[in-house]
Amino acid sequence: MKKIRILHIIKSLGRGGAEMLLPETLKLHDKEKFEFHYIYFLSWKDQMVEAIKEAGGKVTCFEAKDNIRLLTQYKKIIGYCKEHKIDLIHCHLPWAGFAGRLVHWRTNIPVIYSEHNMQERYHPVTKILNKYSFNSQSMAIGVSEDVTLSISKNISPDIPVKTVLNGVNTDAFIKSGSLRTKQELGIPADALVIGNVAVFRFQKRLIEWLRVFKTISDRNSNVYGLIIGAGPLEDEIKKEWKSLGLENKVFFPGLKTDVKPYFEVMDVFMMSSSFEGLPIALLEAMSMECAIVSTNAGGIKEVVRNKIDGLVCETNELGKLEVLVQKMIKNPDSLTKFKRAARDRVRAKFSLNIMVKELEELYSNQAKLEH
Repeated sequence: MKKIRILHIIKSLGRGGAEMLLPETLKLHDKEKFEFHYIYFLSWKDQMVEAIKEAGGKVTCFEAKDNIRLLTQYKKIIGYCKEHKIDLIHCHLPWAGFAGRLVHWRTNIPVIYSEHNMQERYHPVTKILNKYSFNSQSMAIGVSEDVTLSISKNISPDIPVKTVLNGVNTDAFIKSGSLRTKQELGIPADALVIGNVAVFRFQKRLIEWLRVFKTISDRNSNVYGLIIGAGPLEDEIKKEWKSLGLENKVFFPGLKTDVKPYFEVMDVFMMSSSFEGLPIALLEAMSMECAIVSTNAGGIKEVVRNKIDGLVCETNELGKLEVLVQKMIKNPDSLTKFKRAARDRVRAKFSLNIMVKELEELYSNQAKLEH
């Protein structure tokens, strides 16, 4: 049987949510039916490259230092598609999407576009380009109902738009009980750890996260923090970290390809985001039995049902995060209950197996339409 050749196009292969999904879904895809290729553009953001190759993907970088240069690479993408007889293109995030639409316009190769964010949160130029080019592709995917509704509200597309919820590999993200990370960081074995995994951007509100943690820490001496990631606001965030006197209480391990050792030691995964699509780190944390305390930004409210799977508050009430965490600290049975509930929730509704099955059905249908 002839394999269906899929080309994923994405701006970078660094450690972002959309990027992390590519090797994880590839591990579960039916390699007898599909062949997977990947093109990215920011050569210095390549943390996922080896993981994709190890899972059987073919990776190529058409280097582009900015968004305009990225778009000019579309002729190279067309050449790649002809050389490798690509049957379908799957683009992720706007600028890769714009490049994919140019290829679709010139070649008529089916293009699926995955939207990971809310339209309202994009730069005005990105919003305009997205709106007026959106129908120049075969179909679109929203990673949460909120994202799909945002597309409908802001773009009103003529092409089909389907929600395919992000997922996590619950067989891979499972707690083993290792305390090695605590030992390496010098955190006491019996300490309660509050963590987050995030790109250091404004939307994650990590400065406010630190302030909330400070209040919690002042009332609970055996509480420690972990923030895994990096990004443009790192200097500002670490300045606040020092100003709050948290150098020996909150640790910044940096950008990590493998975050499981850090989820291993987290008791509470606390998110302070002002907006989200459907964050992969949240699903990973839940699969690793971290109790969830979060704002209800974007797709988070589709995952975490308040007082059932975790505790949530409004995005404009960040101070309430401290109150919600304190409830768990004061009631160990409640903390244990929410840890188990988090994993049960993702296993039932946000398994990567479900996501992969839905994607493969879309790939097969679009490839049939081509012929």
